[in-house]
Amino acid sequence: MAPRSRPTARQVRLGTELRRLREAAGLKAREVAGLISSTSAQMSQVEAGFAGASEERVRRLAAHYACADEALVDALVAMATDRTQGWWEEFRGILPPVFLDVAELEHHATFLHEVVITHVPGLLQTPDYARAVFGYMVPELPDSELRPRVEHRLKRRAVIERDAPAVYETLVHEAALRIRVGDRAVSRAQLHRLLDESEREHVTVRVIPFDTDHFAGASAAMMHVGGPLPRLDTVLRDSPNGTAFLDAQSQLERFRTLFRKVEQASLDPHRTRDFIHHLAKEL
Repeated sequence: MAPRSRPTARQVRLGTELRRLREAAGLKAREVAGLISSTSAQMSQVEAGFAGASEERVRRLAAHYACADEALVDALVAMATDRTQGWWEEFRGILPPVFLDVAELEHHATFLHEVVITHVPGLLQTPDYARAVFGYMVPELPDSELRPRVEHRLKRRAVIERDAPAVYETLVHEAALRIRVGDRAVSRAQLHRLLDESEREHVTVRVIPFDTDHFAGASAAMMHVGGPLPRLDTVLRDSPNGTAFLDAQSQLERFRTLFRKVEQASLDPHRTRDFIHHLAKEL
């Protein structure tokens, strides 16, 4: 099978986890290649996500690595054999690959924990709000580029609207609620959307007010995506240079702790609803 030209973030993660198991076993790639009738080059392609691995190969590798964590091995097998062609595939070749990677990651999520400081969470944005966000890009996007970005953002909502939705908790700073990315009507409609979404049993919205004391978490924006096991969680962080997918165990623990700290600074869901109601009345 020819190597993939551009592996997805999920395929890269599978390779990363296989490499971590190998390194934990103290084995070199060339040593493992000999055990499974492969080559060092093929092993490198698998561990970089450029080549796939069958269920048999994943289990054989895990056995050679003396991995006794059956739940982890089963989860890796599921990643290796998954052939899901999700809704995001219709945007392949239209939007940058990272858009598809984020949607696929959310599709497989067991939970989503998000912190947003300057924008309303993407999963809860109205069409007009999303259009205003993407419409502010420099250089300005033509309609042929703007339209699919908005459509993709709205379709990401599937993760909280499907029959078995992911548990979603978002911590939103008051700044994100007050900044008018569109006009007054867009802002008012967006606040009402947040109130409506917070009624879902599996959705929790909490606000961090401006007047919260001892809040130094303005740089805490992130999305923590739950995997089938805590070890397979992923944290997404946006920057001017793009979206970073973080999965080292030390990074995951750091952002778990950071989320809990920000959560402690936020209002409870009931007070959050009252807070958003008050903001909507001001507009």
